Amino acid sequence: MSPPNAVKTARERARAELTREIREEARRQLAAVGANGLSLRAVARELGMVSSALYRYYPSRDDLLTALIIDAYNAIGAAAEAAIAEAGAGAARDGAARDGAPARETWAAACRAIRAWAVANPHEYALIYGSPVAGYRAPEATIGPASRVPLAFAAILEDAAASAAVPGDMLVRATIAWTQLFGMISFELFGQFVGSFEPADAFFDHAVAQLAAFIGL
Repeated sequence: MSPPNAVKTARERARAELTREIREEARRQLAAVGANGLSLRAVARELGMVSSALYRYYPSRDDLLTALIIDAYNAIGAAAEAAIAEAGAGAARDGAARDGAPARETWAAACRAIRAWAVANPHEYALIYGSPVAGYRAPEATIGPASRVPLAFAAILEDAAASAAVPGDMLVRATIAWTQLFGMISFELFGQFVGSFEPADAFFDHAVAQLAAFIGL
């Protein structure tokens, strides 16, 4: 007979695997029918499960939406953080002087990483930055994950200011730039650049540089 701890670990692994499969199927449904069309019954049917079994993992559609939202915020936040860390490591290796250029490069790297994630995951991007889902109210559990991107940008500002206190004007300008960044990404993903700035690579890089100058980096 297997030790109780081993049995428990196997059960935990099985539960984690099924949870992953549920979320993957839910993301496929996001692509097919959108967040408003997400259905626990449909997810269960595609996975060959009875609805009552799925409810043990996610008691309601909103619980599943919350899990997907947290996953998306964490993923885009991790992308920004990784880009910032890599840019910082590169600047350190190159012995770059702290004359503002490293901050501009870090800002650009974070912006490009966010855009790349959004382009690769348009339906998850739409879930967190698109139209609100009818009848859904995000719980407090989403606040921390949603804060990862703005906190990553705040770290860039603090480094640029070379102190823990970011000048108020820089903070306001950065907030404006932040909204402009996500506006550009949304325009691109939702087809607003078709026939004008498509592909948007050069436009995006130019705009990111202009926003960095506007912030004061």
